[in-house]
Amino acid sequence: MEKGENLLRAAMAAEVRLNASCGGDGTCGKCRVIVDKGKVEHQPAPALTKEEIDEGYVLACRSLITEDLEVRVPPESRMGRIIEKERAAPSCGRLLSSREWEERLASLKFDPPFKKVCINLPPPTLDDNMSDLERLRRELNRKCDVRCAEIDLFALKALPGALRMGDWEVTVTLLETGTECRVANIEPSDTSKDHYAIAVDVGTTTVVAQLVDMTSGKTLGKKSDYNAQASCGEDVISRIIFSTKDNGLKKLQSLIVGTITKLIQALVEDFGIDSGSISGVFAAGNTTMTHLLLGLDPRYIREEPYIPGATFFPCIKAGDVGIDVAAPTYLYCYPCVASYIGGDITAGVIASGMAEKSALTLFIDIGTNGEIVLGNKDWLISCSCSAGPAFEGGGVKHGMQAVRGAIEQVRIDRESTEPMIITVGQAKPIGICGTGIIDTIAELFLSKVIDQRGKFNLDGENPRIRNGEFGPEYVLAWAEDSGTKRDITLNEADIENLVRAKAAVFAGINILLDSVSLGFSDIDEIIIAGAFGNYLEIEKVVTIGLLPEISCDKFTFIGNSSMLGAHASAQSKEVIEEAGLVARKMTYLELSTNTRFMDQYVSALFLPHTNVEEFPGVLEQLKS
Repeated sequence: MEKGENLLRAAMAAEVRLNASCGGDGTCGKCRVIVDKGKVEHQPAPALTKEEIDEGYVLACRSLITEDLEVRVPPESRMGRIIEKERAAPSCGRLLSSREWEERLASLKFDPPFKKVCINLPPPTLDDNMSDLERLRRELNRKCDVRCAEIDLFALKALPGALRMGDWEVTVTLLETGTECRVANIEPSDTSKDHYAIAVDVGTTTVVAQLVDMTSGKTLGKKSDYNAQASCGEDVISRIIFSTKDNGLKKLQSLIVGTITKLIQALVEDFGIDSGSISGVFAAGNTTMTHLLLGLDPRYIREEPYIPGATFFPCIKAGDVGIDVAAPTYLYCYPCVASYIGGDITAGVIASGMAEKSALTLFIDIGTNGEIVLGNKDWLISCSCSAGPAFEGGGVKHGMQAVRGAIEQVRIDRESTEPMIITVGQAKPIGICGTGIIDTIAELFLSKVIDQRGKFNLDGENPRIRNGEFGPEYVLAWAEDSGTKRDITLNEADIENLVRAKAAVFAGINILLDSVSLGFSDIDEIIIAGAFGNYLEIEKVVTIGLLPEISCDKFTFIGNSSMLGAHASAQSKEVIEEAGLVARKMTYLELSTNTRFMDQYVSALFLPHTNVEEFPGVLEQLKS
């Protein structure tokens, strides 16, 4: 690494993963490290406390390498391994089981856009001397009733050798989209049973890939990893800003392509398959992630009037964007609706089945943004709330992803206000993730430690409730009990960040309902999607006013609906066609220009809401 290089970039190059939620601005303080040997040129970093500076901490993003270094990364600065686990049945609401997911996939017509056809051709003679390509077209028409007008150059180059190597038996990979049919690949002999696809959920935080058997539609395996772009900013706005810097767009595209390639290679190795047998990569991501994957300039997504470069994308060769797979592999990206309603939401709407039902359904995907869709088979209306990264631990002093050691569940004794905490992996606590933050705020509110405005009551003698360096705070874990050897706290600024995020989501729900003259009582089902949403406790999210207080049996947790939609498109041409119809049919409301949104938002900046009577159950708990 050259002298003068940024320490955070050096860590990225060495594949040392540090938390860096602000994209290198030095404001989040998450990339703190200790330089044990050597020196760095360190710029001022207000996110560090005096105690941390005295202990030798620096922020990697604000440090320039001046000589050889030895750097120690404390536990709270590391991006831990993603832990996947089955959720237990929720006490409120219904959890869609894996069996129901399989049944949903099985209910789709199995008619993949890619098909492998083994065909025997008569060898040429002096009397039958047409070209190899015309011979192939003739036999496809005769024996398979297939008319393919186009052939990819890669397949055309392979054709003469494959015919003769296979003794005039070849396997043809056909790509059928709408009325078009093209030859995508030619292989010698019969390889029709070796046929696969990759379904990818291109998340802002996490990328998930599934290996799909295209002969049956079954999922063979799954891999997940952090989106490497996280080092350039935790949310889409940070990454759009990063893309405008020198080579920023190229860097972001390289990072996401590298993450997807790594997952594909891991699946290929695990199952011992040839990457040339992968016909398609089917990707679902939000509008910004899709733009960055394809190398499209996303800057106008965040500039009024908020126009993306595209919402529908051509089916292209995966290698053209840098995904390291065999030449015949195509890339299909789910269509988007608008700048902040992306292909992941289109995929989720299809996966949930709400576009096929008569029941009035509210679909919510809560993550770095809050995307909401309301409607049924006749109409769909959507909006996106700029919730920020608070739900995933961003903008919170001790916030972090849901990795080993993150506090994920909290209960507070109403008398002593002492906490009971559960961490991911049941390890020593090193921070707090989104569900833990929601739990803590709900419990502090019900225990009357904080008021409706999220402000602390400092009148008592409890040592856990104190004035800290960043204002009033509650101590969830003492230094001697934590994995970081320092107190883990939640302060008023942290609470304020999450209250703003929840207010945006609740206001968005209200605006959608108002726009069609409906109310909460008219909703038949609320579908909660996304990895984060899957672990929410309805009682807690209602207590803080993130979701309306309606009957428990109306809530359904469906998990990663974006991935299910991506998988469904791999096994059904009809799903791809339906995705286009849904994206075109969905009306989008731009909340930033909606005059009523700010009124609704301000009213929701309280726990649970300014109008507490809308939450009678929460009011009853406070009284008791």
